[in-house]
Amino acid sequence: MKILLLEDDTILAQTMIQILEEENYIVTLVETGEEVLEYTYENRYDLYLFDVNVPLLNGMDTLKLLRESADQTPTFFITSLLDTSSILEGFDCGCDDYIKKPFDLDELLARIKAILKRKNPTIEYDDIVFDLFENRITKSEKEVSLGVVEKEIFSLLIKNMNTTVDKSSFFDCMNKPSDTALRAVISKLKRSLNLNISNTKGVGYKLEKL
Repeated sequence: MKILLLEDDTILAQTMIQILEEENYIVTLVETGEEVLEYTYENRYDLYLFDVNVPLLNGMDTLKLLRESADQTPTFFITSLLDTSSILEGFDCGCDDYIKKPFDLDELLARIKAILKRKNPTIEYDDIVFDLFENRITKSEKEVSLGVVEKEIFSLLIKNMNTTVDKSSFFDCMNKPSDTALRAVISKLKRSLNLNISNTKGVGYKLEKL
């Protein structure tokens, strides 16, 4: 699961990143709302953690812009604001939860797990079930074991079913990206999972909807 963290307090940010990465979340840190807009334009995330009081474009205004652009990624506000009006404003912006500083990291993790499980159930493809929260693949009710790169590429394909995924997105998952290496992974997925994957030459790959 990929998390975009907006936080300009370096010490708090590094503490949060350490805890989240120990739980196997992939965390990207930014310090301004403008950076959030840049990163979300080019990347997809499973959760946003936004501090409210950051320089220039604050967390609430940033989320308003994301929601106006139809980005419905689950979002937590992290803030020292305690008054009811600020909390209500946060929910009016479209946030899913509100964490007040100082907060207990175990509580934050519990809330993150709860909302990701609720927002990310499963995707089915023929006899394949992909549990987005557990990042687990089963085929005919038997768990399928894939390598890290293979699973990330499979995840991109099934989350974007019937849409061509640009090969640069696949390359981001690979240690030594190349067209040849990508073709090898795609071929292996086709064989092992019986996937109907089409290729748009020079562009990318698409998992065809059944």
